[in-house]
Amino acid sequence: MSLSLHPDTPQARTLPNAARDGVEPGATPGQGIRSRLFAKYVALFVAVVAIALLANGLFEVFFYYREHKAALIRVQHEQAEAAAAKIGQFVKEIESQLGWTTQLPWSTGSIEQRRFDALRLLRQVPAVTELAQVDATGKERLRVSRLAMDAIDSGIDLSGDPKFTEAVAHKVFYGPVYFRRESEPYMTLAQAGSRKDAGVSIAEVNLKLIWDVVSQIKVGEHGHAYVVGPEGRLIAHPDISLVLRNTDMSRLAQVRAAQTGGGTMPDALQEATNIQGQKVLTASAPIPPLGWTMFVELPVEEAYASLYASLQRLAIVLLAASIFAVLAGVFLARRMVGPIQALRSGAERIGGGDFAQRISIKTGDELEGLADQFNDMGARLQESYADLENKVEQRTAELRQSLDDLRTAQDRLVQTEKLASLGQLTAGIAHEIKNPLNFVNNFSAVSTELIDELNEALQAAPLDGKTKEEVEELTGMLRTNLEKVVQHGKRADSIVRNMLLHSREGSGEHRPADINAIVEESLNLAYHGARAEKPGFNVTIERGFDPAAGMVDIYPQEITRVFLNLISNGFYATAKRKESAADAFEPTLRAATKTLGDRVEIRIRDNGTGIPSEVKEKMFNPFFTTKPAGEGTGLGLSMSHDIVVKQHGGTIDVNTAPGVFTEFIITLPRMMAAGGTSGGKT
Repeated sequence: MSLSLHPDTPQARTLPNAARDGVEPGATPGQGIRSRLFAKYVALFVAVVAIALLANGLFEVFFYYREHKAALIRVQHEQAEAAAAKIGQFVKEIESQLGWTTQLPWSTGSIEQRRFDALRLLRQVPAVTELAQVDATGKERLRVSRLAMDAIDSGIDLSGDPKFTEAVAHKVFYGPVYFRRESEPYMTLAQAGSRKDAGVSIAEVNLKLIWDVVSQIKVGEHGHAYVVGPEGRLIAHPDISLVLRNTDMSRLAQVRAAQTGGGTMPDALQEATNIQGQKVLTASAPIPPLGWTMFVELPVEEAYASLYASLQRLAIVLLAASIFAVLAGVFLARRMVGPIQALRSGAERIGGGDFAQRISIKTGDELEGLADQFNDMGARLQESYADLENKVEQRTAELRQSLDDLRTAQDRLVQTEKLASLGQLTAGIAHEIKNPLNFVNNFSAVSTELIDELNEALQAAPLDGKTKEEVEELTGMLRTNLEKVVQHGKRADSIVRNMLLHSREGSGEHRPADINAIVEESLNLAYHGARAEKPGFNVTIERGFDPAAGMVDIYPQEITRVFLNLISNGFYATAKRKESAADAFEPTLRAATKTLGDRVEIRIRDNGTGIPSEVKEKMFNPFFTTKPAGEGTGLGLSMSHDIVVKQHGGTIDVNTAPGVFTEFIITLPRMMAAGGTSGGKT
């Protein structure tokens, strides 16, 4: 490339104008040079590309044609040899099996042994459909068949039949192919024994396997394979109609050449014409035991399809390359100013703030050095800017984290204050209600005793002449109303106790405790409470404590409340079922523990009334209860859920079958999370 000097430089002022511009006097500056460079680069580039591509394409087509044709013939020949070997092996195996039937000499006592050997041969060789054994005189002594009745000592004279005479003369005889039911190919295979008195075994062989082998050979999309006999007759072909017509293939050049050459064609006949008059690539292989020949043929159009496609691609490539060469030559001269334009564009981008921009110039001169200086400057600016951005992002992240921590602490403080206020309010209300409620309950108890005493007194001395029945009716009504007062008083007392439990949620300190001891204590407390409330009620308690359950980090008071609530519910459910069941029902409650490694499982199961599915979905909701009005607050299960899940980070679930059982499954972590609470899920 050439660079022009600025006219104001001393070097430029010392040169004539024409010499300074690089053109002769009287010519337009730069026009001659650009014209010569343009023509030279276009012509040179087009010539180099076109000659290289054309030479490469011609050599490639020539060698590709030879290699492709040789590869096709080789593949076809290998297919023919493989199929021929398979057919030959098929026949050899039959010969080997047939040879065992010719070992015994003919005698009066050998007929049964020969029949046994013949039946065994039919079982072992499915291709043999019929076996006849002829003695040394040519008389048929035994015939065993899959298609007809067996015959013993038929006495048929086969002494003049070729399958007997040829077998005796040559030890093995291969008969011509014939068809049964005009569809299944068969041949006769006869074999003479090594002893003169052994006779000849004659087998009728089903050649369907050979037909299947030929039909399954795939030669391209339209190629095929076929088998020709020693007389040139077609034995097997994918088009069975040609075989059934007993087609003579000896008029084909490749068949004559193969028969002349012992089953293998010369290279000159690799291209021939098939029976339909179509040009094909052909290969053959002999089948030695039978004197047959296997042919594999592929139409020439299909064989050379890839070659024709290669020629088309080559022509397209040459055309495209020529067009590209012309265009490249046209634009080559114009790109002489490319480095300067790249410098200007790169400087503009760097000046606009795109510090990642790099100028790529590979001219090996001062322009490349100038571009490197621009790149170094951009790299330093990018590094400084990236460092500044990192610092800003770091400070922003720290500020955001501080704001999040502050917001979280504020939310916790507000929540704690709300919970504390709500707990204090609930506790205050509960304590205010509990004193008068105790008075009502005590008064109800005393009143019950007074009613009993009054009833006894009135029984002894009726009031105002009332009869004994009237006195009992009055005292009964009074006792009924008073029992309702007592019932509602217990209901209110239960509500107050649950309010106090809820207000104290999370109270106390969590510490390691023996989970088996806590479950045992809860069983005892709940059992005595149930017996006090229902003196006549009795329930069988079963225990299944795992000694490995051991110590668990918990709030003992809160977990005891959970166990008491669930066990009390179990006592209530079994008592309710006892009331409606027959006398044979035995209320049972089972409490069991099990270690799960870093967690402990507690199961509380009763055989009570069970829980319906629609109730199971909302049983842990606050103030929801399955007990009738006046017998439950609806806070027990909700409180148990909160204590186990929210406070301890465990899980609580229930398995139930209505009218059969209810089982609560609780899992607790052995070690609570930092702070004493965890976000577990049911």
